[in-house]
Formats: sequence, C-alpha cells, structure tokens
Amino acid sequence: MAVNTDRASNKPLIERRSIDYIPEAERHGRLFSQFTLWMGANLQITAIVTGALAVVLGGDVFWSLIGLLIGQLLGGGVMALHAAQGPKLGLPQMISSRVQFGVYGAAIPIVLVCLMYLGFTATGTVLSGQALGQLFNVSDSVGILIFASVIVLVTVLGYRVIHWIGRVASVIGVIAFVFLFWRLMSQTDVGALLQIRHFSWSSFLLAVSLAASWQIAFGPYVADYSRYLPSKTSAVKTFFAAGAGSVVGAQVAMILGVFAAASANGQFAGHEVAYIVGLGGTGATAALLYFSIAFGKVTISTLNSYGSFMCIATIISGFKGHLTVTRMQRLVFVLVIVGAATLIALLGQHSFLGAFKSFILFLLAFFTPWSAINLVDYYCITRERYDVPALADPNGRYGRWNLLGISVYVFGVLVQLPFISTKFYTGPLVAALGDVDISWIIGLVLPAAVYYVCAKKWHSAVPDQLILPVEQNSVVQPKTSGAGRAAAQA
Repeated sequence: MAVNTDRASNKPLIERRSIDYIPEAERHGRLFSQFTLWMGANLQITAIVTGALAVVLGGDVFWSLIGLLIGQLLGGGVMALHAAQGPKLGLPQMISSRVQFGVYGAAIPIVLVCLMYLGFTATGTVLSGQALGQLFNVSDSVGILIFASVIVLVTVLGYRVIHWIGRVASVIGVIAFVFLFWRLMSQTDVGALLQIRHFSWSSFLLAVSLAASWQIAFGPYVADYSRYLPSKTSAVKTFFAAGAGSVVGAQVAMILGVFAAASANGQFAGHEVAYIVGLGGTGATAALLYFSIAFGKVTISTLNSYGSFMCIATIISGFKGHLTVTRMQRLVFVLVIVGAATLIALLGQHSFLGAFKSFILFLLAFFTPWSAINLVDYYCITRERYDVPALADPNGRYGRWNLLGISVYVFGVLVQLPFISTKFYTGPLVAALGDVDISWIIGLVLPAAVYYVCAKKWHSAVPDQLILPVEQNSVVQPKTSGAGRAAAQA
C-alpha cells in the first residue's frame, strides 16, 4: 500500500507533538520507513553481543543459531502486533495501556518501561563509548559523554529526524556487516564450527530467550514510531514491515556475534567492540568501523530516550490531565533521562557483559504480561474499538484504576517467579528443569489466557466503533461517547 509522503515536506524539523493523538492532516510517511527504522535499530553492536552470549555462556554455534532464529520469530511477532496499533490509534504505545489498566493504573507498567529504557540506553552507551574512545583516541568515559550529547540532540529533534537516522543507519549497517562477514568468513573455518553440535536444552532455550527478550523489549514503544502513518495504512503490512526489519536486522547481527564469539578463543568477553573491529582490520578501516558502530547505536539509543520521554509525559498527564509539552520541557526531560543513563554507563562500564545478560532476561518477567494483556485486549476483546478521548479522562469510560488488568498483570509477574533464572533471582523450579529459564513463555501464555477468560465476563462496555478526537476542518466526524466528547472539548 502506498501512503502519502507529501505532507511531511511542510512539517517542522523539530517535532511539536508529544503524547498527543496525531490528527489525520499531520499523518505522513511510508511503510518502508518502518522496515528501515527497525533494521537500522537492530544492525548494531549490542545485538552482536546478545548473539555472542549464546556461545559465551555455553552453547554451540549450530543450535545457538537455530535457537536465536526461533526467538526472533516469536518475539518479533509480539513486537510487530504492537507496531500495527500505531496507525489505527495515532497514539504512543503506552498511553493505550489505560484501556487495560485505567488512566492512573497504567502508570504501573509505564514506570517499569522507563526503567527498561534507562537500562538499555546505559548499556548501549557503554559500547558506543568504547567505539568513540577508539575512534578519537580518548578514554571510554569521554566517548560515553560524546555519545550522550548526540543522543540528546537527536531525541529533542524528534520523530522525523529519528526516522531519517534510521534509514542512514540501515545503509551504513548493511555495508559494515557485509564487510565484517566477509572478513570473518575469510579468517574462520565456519563449516567446522557448524559441525560441532552438542545439543543442550538449557543452552538452546537460553538462545531462544535472548532473542525473544530482545524483540519483546521493543513492544512498549514500537507504536510510537508507526503512529504518524495514515490511519488507513494496512495493519497487516505494518506488522510485516516493522517485524521483518527488526527480525532480519537482529538475526544478522546475532549471527555475526555467534561466529565471532566461537572463533575468539576467549578474547571476546570484556573487549567486545575492539574484537569486532579487529576482524575488519586496522588504520582507516578500523576508524570507519568504529564510526559505523557508534552511528548504529544512535538509532536504538535515541529510540530508548525518546520512548522514555513519552512514558514520563504519559505518567504525568494521567494524573494531571491534558499535558502540553513545550520544546524547552522536552529538552529538560531528555537531559534528565540521558543524564541518568550516562551516569549508570560510567559507573557500570567495566562489568557490562554479565550484568547485561541478567538485565535483559529479568526484564521479561515484567514485560511479557503487559504485552499479553495489551494484545489480547486490543485484538480479541475490544477488537480495535477504543474510545481515544476517554483515555485522558479519569472519570470516563476507563476509570482511574482497572482492577482486572492490574490483577492479571500482577498474577503474570508472580507466576513467572518459580521459573526465572538470573543473577538477580533464581526461582525454586529452575534446577528441576535443568537450569532452563522458561519464565517468558509462562508470562506470555498464562496472563493472556486468564485475561481473555476474565475480560470476556467482566470487561467494561466496549464502544461500537473506534472513537477518535474531533479534528478541526474534518468533513466526517466519528461518533463520540459523552465522556469522549467532554475530553475532546477540554
């Protein structure tokens, strides 16, 4: 489906919207931009390291590659289902959680999402700092500060610049990855590595979990970057555009990580960036690779910072009511967010690899139940029929606190505890399962089933159709409820 791109030419470089509904007159963009954005976000060093973990932590090459691919497809499907909500609703991802949790209650998962953004921004900044340190011949700490400054600038500029950088990052990433693959294949007997096949359920499921958690972690903000597409954009095509970009980009990066770690003879951990660049050569070639690594991290780190800004604004607006964020306020928000992430990066840069593995696996306990509830409600219960104006009204259709959604969410977190295996916490059933962490599977399936059954019986009244805010100069207006009209006119 072709969508209109002409509208974008008249838009200011600095985004003026924050968590507002995007009116149809301001919709623009193409589906291909979803593919390039998410491929660029995944063709980067942190994805390489994530793939390498499957081998560093005991897996062989062949079964690690299979496990990672399965995890990409499972987690990428969840991520892409969230992406498909953006054009239809015209809203950031987390504000739609007010349907399932209430206008105030949505703050519960959103706070945890903010922590996720903070952690991913910090870990990405560590690796980018290493790359910039080598590129400019400065310390890693100085490299971290340089990278943080770039992220602040791009995040403040907003949506259009983020998509533009995503396109550029995709091109640079493809060139760099093709070159690195060629160099790796010329230096390594890949066939011999693939012949070593010692299947282990724990190592195999670790690979699946690493890739699935990587993809699912995009769920809380993926619709933030599809919400400007025209509302008639095909949900199916949006699903495949965002999902394919993310899965292809991540799998390519993780394959490189698997082969690099398997051929490193123990030299990968602790020197991730230097080792990857060393595959490509020295001198000017190395400098270009360090630049491509740092630039590749700009996209995803900006997505994390932008998403965190949107979440904080969503929390404040839930309790305060309608919130208009000025450009100066956006700058202050972003400075605080990136500043906190930079501080974490500076303090934790020397113990990155082990902490990162534990961090991304532990995150699953909090985000798989949210994804399950949000997706089941949107696709199976309300079937896209949201009252968008009522999302800003604590006294409206969705209320302040939705005990059904909150209760199922808490259940979804708690039911995973016996199956979690991380440095932070190990559940009592992990040893009996051969040290295999299956918590993310439990966290997706059980909350989805429980919410579906309970919501069918106790869900509040669902609108007959999607209710959107009244737009000025609109020829045809959708029907609105009483609460919706009040909120739209406020």
